[in-house]
Amino acid sequence: MYDSVKVFSETLARKRAALGERVTEWLRQNPDAEIVDKIVTQSSDSEFHCLTITLFYRSATSPG
Repeated sequence: MYDSVKVFSETLARKRAALGERVTEWLRQNPDAEIVDKIVTQSSDSEFHCLTITLFYRSATSPG
């Protein structure tokens, strides 16, 4: 069970390469976020490539 979703998404190559670092930094800044599921999505068309990391989480202090 989760109560929040955080989405990280990038289309530029250099920013896609740093996406994991952004996720790690967010996790460090939100130590009460208990990750319960994640989805990594990669999509593209004829010109652009997109990488999306979706985190489903709940606050460790939330009831339930």
